[in-house]
Amino acid sequence: MNAKTPSLFPDQEPAAHKPSASEPAAPLAAPRCRWMAFDIEIENVFESAPGEDIDKYGPFDISVAAMATDTGEVKHWFEKDATGQPGGHLSPIKAREMLEYLRAAQRAGVRVCAWNGLSFDLRWLGHAAGDFALAGEVALELYAPMFQFVAQRGFPVALANVAEGLGIEMKKLMHGADAPKRWAAGEHQLVLDYVAGDCRITALVVERIEKQREIRWRTKKGTVSSEPMRTLLTVREAMKLPLPDTSWMSEPLKREKFHAWLKPLAPL
Repeated sequence: MNAKTPSLFPDQEPAAHKPSASEPAAPLAAPRCRWMAFDIEIENVFESAPGEDIDKYGPFDISVAAMATDTGEVKHWFEKDATGQPGGHLSPIKAREMLEYLRAAQRAGVRVCAWNGLSFDLRWLGHAAGDFALAGEVALELYAPMFQFVAQRGFPVALANVAEGLGIEMKKLMHGADAPKRWAAGEHQLVLDYVAGDCRITALVVERIEKQREIRWRTKKGTVSSEPMRTLLTVREAMKLPLPDTSWMSEPLKREKFHAWLKPLAPL
């Protein structure tokens, strides 16, 4: 899990084979791993208040996406301009390529996970690809501990707080809101390192939750709280959990907010 993200600008890089229009695309090779975590970063730059629902700033374009496995493999998806420099946002072809890769991994038995993958990453990958149906297939078989926690407790927790609560030393390279600004400023390698790092942290968190059979997080008060998580569930399974008691909340968060975009797509 400590592999460094490959540089975008190696001194020597073999020319990639470019298939002709009539040549069939090569089949996606499923990685040999148990867990695969993925994450996306958006291109859109905007200012939001702490805790604000950023959906009102959407729809979003994806600058870069990545996945990391428990065996140390890292893969990125991003676009390049005519000079070979990265930039812009994922094309529908590139976004769908990633969705197909994730779905192929699931079909091969890999446990694909993401922290906020249900309500954010897969929703906007589906938008970018123009294929919400495929994104929905991936979403229903996704392991999403944050959504499972919401289903059990009624409120979300941040990845960084959970990593700290579980004693994971690896830290995020920046705040997520800074990634679009850094991408726009041409700091592409930094953003690629950042998104890969978030994938690695997610994979470590999922492994730790599975081993300890609980989720632990650093609270706003600075204390560490915990919640049993005896079995990690797929989104499809977590959606069937009984609703938690949220009577103590002034503004309870509705579970449907996370998966409302799935309703027209597939049976739950």
